[in-house]
Amino acid sequence: MAISTMYLFLEIATPDYATTTLTVTPQEVIVEDGQFNQEIHLGADGSEEVVTYSTTPIFYVTLLWPQKSEADIGTIFDFYFDTLKAKGVARSFKWDHDGDGHTYVVKFRDKLTRSDYVFKMGINSVRLKVIGKVTDA
Repeated sequence: MAISTMYLFLEIATPDYATTTLTVTPQEVIVEDGQFNQEIHLGADGSEEVVTYSTTPIFYVTLLWPQKSEADIGTIFDFYFDTLKAKGVARSFKWDHDGDGHTYVVKFRDKLTRSDYVFKMGINSVRLKVIGKVTDA
């Protein structure tokens, strides 16, 4: 079977903030999870009926930046808190997925927690909701 990525299943999307792409490479992509917007209705006899609201999958990516330079962590911090960029979890932006080489339109899905080490800073875990892909390659 060929290598498959979420890029193959997503539609082209336009980000709310399109000026700059978040390109800070994480030390690790710990989870890529996906699902469809579906509900399962169970019958009294154990049967089930699945209602599908959309045929476009919903993907989430969890990233780790435990020890990066102050500049890299500052870039992520700026994307999150700048009201013209992500505005927390409110606005979408472009993100380069270093693992599969594609650019996606994403939104932050969690609060941002930054830690401070000697000569390094870190963001332990960030969850992104993948809205779509930037272009069809």
